[in-house]
Amino acid sequence: MAEIKKKKISKSSLKEAVQLYRFIKPYRIEFYLGMVALVGSSVTTLMFPKLLGDLVSAGSSGLLAEKINSIALLLGVLLLFQSFFSYFRTFLFVRVTEKTLADLRQFTYNHLIKLPLFFFEKRRVGELNSRISADVSLLQETLTTTLAEVVRQLIIIIGGIAYMLYVFPKLTLFMLAIIPAVVVLAVVFGRFIRRYSKKAQAEVAESNTIVEETLQGIQSVKSYTNEFFEMARYKNKVQEIAKIGIKGGVYRGAFGSFLVFGLFGSLVAVVWRAASLLSSGEMDSGNLISFVMYSGIIGGTIGGMASVFTRIQHFLGAIEDLFDISREKEEDLKEVVELPANDVLKGTIEIKNLSFAYPSRPDTNVLNDINLKVERDQMVAFVGASGAGKTTITALLYRLHELSKGQILFDDRPSSEMELSILRYQMALVPQDIFLFGGTIRENIAYGRSSANEEEIISAAQSANAMEFIEGFEEGLDTIVGERGTQLSGGQRQRIAIARALLRNPRILILDEATSALDSNSEKLVQEALKTLMKGRTTIVIAHRLSTIKSADQIFVMDKGTIVEQGKHEELLSMESGYYKKLSTLQGIEQNLI
Repeated sequence: MAEIKKKKISKSSLKEAVQLYRFIKPYRIEFYLGMVALVGSSVTTLMFPKLLGDLVSAGSSGLLAEKINSIALLLGVLLLFQSFFSYFRTFLFVRVTEKTLADLRQFTYNHLIKLPLFFFEKRRVGELNSRISADVSLLQETLTTTLAEVVRQLIIIIGGIAYMLYVFPKLTLFMLAIIPAVVVLAVVFGRFIRRYSKKAQAEVAESNTIVEETLQGIQSVKSYTNEFFEMARYKNKVQEIAKIGIKGGVYRGAFGSFLVFGLFGSLVAVVWRAASLLSSGEMDSGNLISFVMYSGIIGGTIGGMASVFTRIQHFLGAIEDLFDISREKEEDLKEVVELPANDVLKGTIEIKNLSFAYPSRPDTNVLNDINLKVERDQMVAFVGASGAGKTTITALLYRLHELSKGQILFDDRPSSEMELSILRYQMALVPQDIFLFGGTIRENIAYGRSSANEEEIISAAQSANAMEFIEGFEEGLDTIVGERGTQLSGGQRQRIAIARALLRNPRILILDEATSALDSNSEKLVQEALKTLMKGRTTIVIAHRLSTIKSADQIFVMDKGTIVEQGKHEELLSMESGYYKKLSTLQGIEQNLI
């Protein structure tokens, strides 16, 4: 999981946080009511010490029992109001938070899934998943508790100090002259201690790295007789950790002593001043009780502000990460319910002067000046060594990347002028690296067309030669394939992927090493099924094994991003010094060795 960074509180960070309001806005009435309940809860908290002091004063001054009972009754009513406000504050904030975060999660996921492929090529899946899980969970904590804590603390601190200055001006001013100085020194000293702790943690992490690297590379360590070198290296590191730890212990001890002296010293000074006021008759025992309670409540609130401040920094960091993603440009996608007649592809593909470099490597062309034409209903093949650019061409047909130079035309229309969803809806890809979802076989096949019925799913599975092994499972089509299809063999996964593509009934079919994981018998059956399927649609095959593309209408031989040869299987074999001829000879030798 990606670490959630802290961000300093500034105008720009607060402006980003305000953007969150657009997700709260639909539920603003409940939110405002929750704020009213929060204010009510805070105000009743401030009233409690005052009434409790009045109760003590009434008792010590010998007032009538009715007066004492009325104050006690008022305290009971106050507690009921506080309980009422606390409940509804929590209830309303939780409702608003859950609804808001559901919308925010949906917005973030919808935006992520619409982003172009190059965005995911430069980001880790774990990092992106953290945006939806860890970051949004942090927002949940902030909206439910942290925001309420900030408002409550501000009301209590400002309201409490203002009341104390009004009722106990001399004692409050005396307290404010002492305690803030102690608190400031404690905060500065505490930050210094935390820096030392972080330094110690960093050294421990480095020592763990030494252990991990040494044990992982134990063969190299022993091969080069470096055991004593590694022992010395680790010894130096642990001794450095011990030095930092001892020095940190000295500072922590000094910090603890300072806190004891400062806080208890402040307490003694305030009590001494209060005793002086009591003896002169400027305060009574009830006022002293109220003052002590207010001091305790305000002091505890101030003490808790540091952790709240840290949570706000994390919150701002999470907001920044989420909104950074939201600023990424989406692909222009639309849900395809029915294909417009004017957008139905006939199947002709033409590539003109195509050159391409990946965004991460803009100075290195993967494709150079590609020109070719595929007629409708043809089967064409791309062959060549790994890295020749074959798979890149299929990615560009799907418009997974924007072209660097040149054009791709479908039925004489530039792909850039076609709606992206309409174009992709009429294509199907069976890649070399098959990905299956963790559900059932039925769900994975139906992913090609979610509206397909049982009969169509079975027919697609039969055409892909998949029913043979599916019927061997106890639960048939309802068999769980496991995460990424780990419960199935490579050949079984490949056949399910082919069935998914068959169910799609695409106008353009792309097979990227689609039969590479099949044994000879399964490959033969699937090739027969594919031969029937290819009739009436344009098919592009990428293959290493030349035996699978003998019947192709055209074969394009690629090397280092360029087309070096093209023609039918027999034509290419007739070129004595041709690249295709060399590939064919090499594969023939390999088959003889096997």
